[in-house]
Amino acid sequence: MKSRSSVNYSPNDDYYTPASIFKALNLHFDLDVCAPKDGVPWLPSKKHYHLEIDGLAQPWEGLIWCNPPYSKPAPWIDRFIQHSNGIMLVQISRSNGFIRLWDYSHGILVPDHKMMRFITIEGKTKTIFMPVALFAMGEIANQALINSGLGRVR
Repeated sequence: MKSRSSVNYSPNDDYYTPASIFKALNLHFDLDVCAPKDGVPWLPSKKHYHLEIDGLAQPWEGLIWCNPPYSKPAPWIDRFIQHSNGIMLVQISRSNGFIRLWDYSHGILVPDHKMMRFITIEGKTKTIFMPVALFAMGEIANQALINSGLGRVR
């Protein structure tokens, strides 16, 4: 499996999921597999992996959160499908990885693009130009999407 650094990760990929998403999901994750070095303070996770410890090379356990680098999400998508327990946020695309994720996930939610105000590494809010989707794997994650009020779940 490719490591995060072998897929040309760049700090420009760092856009943090807004706190409103986690509040709506009302979940506590066991692991954020693709976090900045100090984690995201509003992300309810017991543990996180960051670039220096390469989340793709580490064991994934329990209910995971994954907001991967948008420049190279495919290895993260493959690992998420394999793990099959958590929620992943990725940009909508026509890539093979996205199509696999669409086919294998237990639930899909496309939140209103206007509400997705990401947080940059500098702490500023930013709307990214492409729409994103939340994908659930596992019953707990899927139920959280359904109960979130963020939109209709497929």
